[in-house]
Amino acid sequence: MQRLFRFSRSRSAWALLTLGSALLLAIALFFQYGLKMAPCVMCVYQRAALVGVMLAGALGWLAPRQPLLSSMALLGWLAAASKGLLLAKEHIHYQFNPSPFAKCTTVAEFPSWLPLERLLPSVFFPSGDCADVSWSWLGLSMPQWLLGIFAVLAALALLFIVVRLVGAVKRERH
Repeated sequence: MQRLFRFSRSRSAWALLTLGSALLLAIALFFQYGLKMAPCVMCVYQRAALVGVMLAGALGWLAPRQPLLSSMALLGWLAAASKGLLLAKEHIHYQFNPSPFAKCTTVAEFPSWLPLERLLPSVFFPSGDCADVSWSWLGLSMPQWLLGIFAVLAALALLFIVVRLVGAVKRERH
């Protein structure tokens, strides 16, 4: 447990999270530009959640031992991964339960103070159909893989939070 506590406060843990998230975003862009697969609105929302994980990782990487910043990074990581998990679940519903009454929009609706689809359209502008299953690997579609990825990311964030809390309690007792 002590080893995990030390790892949770290391730059290498946060670097792995940041670089791993950046790699996943690069893979998404390869699918879009290399394989010519148009991202749907749910895809770009999941990308935004992934960028949230990446930004939280970068914040933690900058100050892994500073309690306030690393706590904000942990909470941001958990929030972004949880949002990505919910988005992937909704996207799976669109793919495998198509309905004329439950369709995703074709226009991204980011907040007016952060219009990602206009600020960075090469990454966040949707042009595909949410119900389209244009890629699968090992029998799982892309949002199914993302559901698993975001579940692992959220579980790791929770694990780090618990390890930090237990570590803090142990330090206060000594």
